[in-house]
Amino acid sequence: MGNEATRIPHRADRAPYVVGIDIGGTFTDFVLTGPDQRLELHKCLTTPRNPAVGALGGLREMVAAAGIDVAEIGQVVHGTTLVTNTIIERKGADTALLVTRGFRDLLEMGYEQRYDIYDLFLQFPDPIVPRSRTVEIDERIDRDGRVLRAPDLAAVLAEVDLLVADGVESVAVSFLHAYRNPTHELAVTEAIRAKHPRLAVSSSHQVVPEIREYERTNTTACNAYVQPLMRRYLDDLQSSLHAEGFAGTLLLMQSSGGSATVETAARFPIRFLESGPAGGALVTAFLGASVGLPDLVAFDMGGTTAKAALIRDGRPEIAPMMEAGRVHRFKSGSGLPIKAPVVDMIEIGAGGGSIARVDAMGLMKVGPHSSGADPGPACYGQGGLEPTVTDACVLLGYFDPDYFLGGSMRLDLDAARSAFDGLAERLGLSRDEAVWGVHRMVCENMAQATRVHLIEKGEDPRRFAMAAFGGAGPAHAARVARIIGTKAMIVPRMSGVASALGFQVAPLSFEIARSLPTSIDDADWTEVQQAFDALERDALPMLESTGLTPEEVRRERWAEMRYVGQFHELDVSVPDGPIGPDTGRELTRRFAEAYTARYHSVLGDYVPMALNWRLRLVGPEPSPDLGAVATEGGASPLKGVRRAFFPEAGGWTDTPVYDRYALGREDRLVGPAIVEERESTTVLGVGDTLVVDTLGNLRIEVATP
Repeated sequence: MGNEATRIPHRADRAPYVVGIDIGGTFTDFVLTGPDQRLELHKCLTTPRNPAVGALGGLREMVAAAGIDVAEIGQVVHGTTLVTNTIIERKGADTALLVTRGFRDLLEMGYEQRYDIYDLFLQFPDPIVPRSRTVEIDERIDRDGRVLRAPDLAAVLAEVDLLVADGVESVAVSFLHAYRNPTHELAVTEAIRAKHPRLAVSSSHQVVPEIREYERTNTTACNAYVQPLMRRYLDDLQSSLHAEGFAGTLLLMQSSGGSATVETAARFPIRFLESGPAGGALVTAFLGASVGLPDLVAFDMGGTTAKAALIRDGRPEIAPMMEAGRVHRFKSGSGLPIKAPVVDMIEIGAGGGSIARVDAMGLMKVGPHSSGADPGPACYGQGGLEPTVTDACVLLGYFDPDYFLGGSMRLDLDAARSAFDGLAERLGLSRDEAVWGVHRMVCENMAQATRVHLIEKGEDPRRFAMAAFGGAGPAHAARVARIIGTKAMIVPRMSGVASALGFQVAPLSFEIARSLPTSIDDADWTEVQQAFDALERDALPMLESTGLTPEEVRRERWAEMRYVGQFHELDVSVPDGPIGPDTGRELTRRFAEAYTARYHSVLGDYVPMALNWRLRLVGPEPSPDLGAVATEGGASPLKGVRRAFFPEAGGWTDTPVYDRYALGREDRLVGPAIVEERESTTVLGVGDTLVVDTLGNLRIEVATP
């Protein structure tokens, strides 16, 4: 792969079809948009050993069903779990780290804090680069950016020669205070690239030019760790697509909710850590705008996990940091800190493949281990023997074994029963009690996590509507919403593959930040303006290489602010226009509003300060016509009646089952009821009411307990 940027033609010059591909832990989802804006949906099992194999096979199946050729596809937008899996499984490149002399133990020391003070057997993640691969360089820049001691480049290259001879494939360079003055990092990286052009090199001033040494160094090291694999993956994927006849543009989904070129992904793979889940938040915001619901909770439950994201005022929140490779999946602080923009979401529970078990105390637990796609839940008939959340849905009557994935995959009911018989015996319960216990526990856990996530952001969960998607989301969402007090719920027509659709509504974007700590009262606004100008000079070429002009790019500016002496920052939007004293006054006012919303009071005697200044450049936003998937309904949407379990109705009850594709606008249903479509199933509880809106969305009013 060359370093030259490939210009992306405008849509009018491209082939007419656009494809979104979301590779998940269990299923790979596809959405095809045609020239008439009509959407075609597809879903297939992921191939864990080589996810690209399943993606290419599913692409062939989808285009064949649509009656088109791959050559007619002008753009593919792809979300991948490669970066996440590489860090979790520790299967990245043999990586070395160059640091300022005296800071060799930076990754081992971390925060020097216990993330769980009551855990006597506390474990921390191993550093992504071991101490034996960390090399001290004799150089120093002070906190104001002044050079105190320049590096000896000959000595640096001698160290790198030894590393390369020992099998190192990638090098991370993170020197003290490089975010203020990158001179030494630039000199060292240029020297390394000149002598070892095949060696992957990541520099902290390019990956994350922000204050806080541990986060900056760890993020740079992780970027270097996955960079060679990402390059090979992208080269192979592009070659495979071209072999199929694809001559269009391949874009990748960033964690921040914007799409980016292959060149950007190859340089900054760490920005694609949460590539897939970001699509769900984007499509929720897009959906909310189309139906007049600017405040939503995006509830995404797939085969491996469930996540929730808050959509406020029609926009998903973007966090400046995330964690990867947690030792304890649901314990914040137990992972590696990654300083990269990401759609702010929380992992709230298990997915369809999550395994139910009995712990050492004799109590039932669900997750975090998942059966994934291979072997998958017991009901998949691929050798899985342990009970899972999907098995529970089948045994409760919510999923039709003969209509899973529209009938293309038949589920094994006897295998699901056998798996739960063992669990029930260990718990001393009947099979029905064990099955319902798993379903109820999963819903309770997800509701509790969602409620805490919203309350921590100063929001009342009862004022938000919930958007449910993912293959398993609509089957669980109504009960989750009922528990947290949410009364309104919406299930989009393409709910089972919504993240893949989210890729198609993602604009091209690039976000970059720079640390310039300053009190608002004493800020040098000329310096702040110069910092934003420098950020734009660095970021704009990323979008111009796609064919966009500066006039087509929207600029969003943010300051990460806190009171002097505090530790945690709040994002505050910077007013448009030239930066000056008026900017400072407006920032102070906006910070007070944000601080009050989060903490319900302000500290009037304290002075606010800004730590980092952030710029996001955004291209035009695509807008597929969601109405193109709506139908006028059929003569009889009722498919039949199936026995399903609803405790509020006294247990097993005859439940009407409806064909979503036959439901028409303004059709109305009252629960208990089940609505089936190819990619997912919606379950209505007792007393829930459903109306089909003009776009084909299911608008559900959740009955209060």
